[in-house]
Amino acid sequence: MRFFSKFFAMSFAVIAFAAAGSFAQSAGVSTAQNAIERQIEKKILMLPRYEVFDHIAYKLDGNTVILSGKVYNATNRKAAESAVKRIDGVVNVVNNIELLPIGGFDDRIRQQLYANIANMAGLSRYLHPVNPDIRLIVENGRVTLEGYVANQTDANLARIAANQVFGVFSVTNNLVVDKRAG
Repeated sequence: MRFFSKFFAMSFAVIAFAAAGSFAQSAGVSTAQNAIERQIEKKILMLPRYEVFDHIAYKLDGNTVILSGKVYNATNRKAAESAVKRIDGVVNVVNNIELLPIGGFDDRIRQQLYANIANMAGLSRYLHPVNPDIRLIVENGRVTLEGYVANQTDANLARIAANQVFGVFSVTNNLVVDKRAG
């Protein structure tokens, strides 16, 4: 009987240590992934010409970073790829960032859209010059709102302001409610 008790206790201990080891290993991988994601986000936000009319997103797949989004400034497309490539742990970068059309029609919409949102009931706080919380993407008369707002009312007000711009064909509101915004 004593043999079975020791055997059971030893088996339990081995299983517990094995489980703890695998948890620690997966937690280590997750922590490393989180650290890389924080560095990617920081590198993108620190791009010198990354402004309110640009939106760059990323996905981390192992040691490959997939960049997506749309930028008004062509420099940001290459700069984002270059900055992310220099991060330790990143082996490959797939750059799917699209360049937005420039020109009178969309540029006029951008200017009016910015003014409308800035003048709408307190939304100007989301449009600070460095790393604005709201990103205004204009492509061939179609507006996409990206980023973060503090509440659903602000998201709705931004959509209303965008719909009031002459020449806008449609508005896609991808704003996410996040209490840290604003």
